[in-house]
Amino acid sequence: MKVKVNRLRSVAVVLAGVALTAALTGCQGGDDDSGKGKGEGSGSGSGGSVGSSATPSGGGGTAPGASPSVSASTPSGSKASPSSAAPAADTTPSAAPCADGPPTVEEVDPDEIALFRIEEIDGITDKVNLVLQHGAWGCPGKDTDGAPFVVTGEDSRWAMDQGAYVTAVTPIVESTENQRIGVQELIDWVDAHPDSGLVFRYTVGADGAIHRLEQVFTP
Repeated sequence: MKVKVNRLRSVAVVLAGVALTAALTGCQGGDDDSGKGKGEGSGSGSGGSVGSSATPSGGGGTAPGASPSVSASTPSGSKASPSSAAPAADTTPSAAPCADGPPTVEEVDPDEIALFRIEEIDGITDKVNLVLQHGAWGCPGKDTDGAPFVVTGEDSRWAMDQGAYVTAVTPIVESTENQRIGVQELIDWVDAHPDSGLVFRYTVGADGAIHRLEQVFTP
């Protein structure tokens, strides 16, 4: 009987040890699973934190591999279109209007006159009077080579110095380019061809008399 009791104790001790071992093993397994779960949970949580911190709030971040969107902004008031651009300024001089009738005082050419006669001035030997008419260039006709010089129709007298610089072209001289002649040569030709109405450009000196007289070539 004593032997049976000892055997039963031995079996009970073994069974108790096995049960204790199983319990300890179960606890360790539970701890490992719990630790693993916590680790995974922590890792998931930190992964979420990293993901949220990589992209600023408001969606301003750009995903890798995606091309950034570029929006061109135009300052207000800086748009320019061909229709709104200021036209280039026109530098072509406008043609002067031509006279189709006797010009008024405001319309006459200030630098040119038509010469009709030359008169001596009593008691004065260093000057002569030019009998002239003011005028303006008219509109050229279809059958003419150039524009006519249209006069006012009223004679004027203007003193010219006997030592004035005078040039002439055809028909006074045989040339279409201005040639210098003397004042007496001009007087002689005008006396022989009165009322010819040849056009001259003139310059006045300090004394108010004409000191330069140059014929204008007209075809």
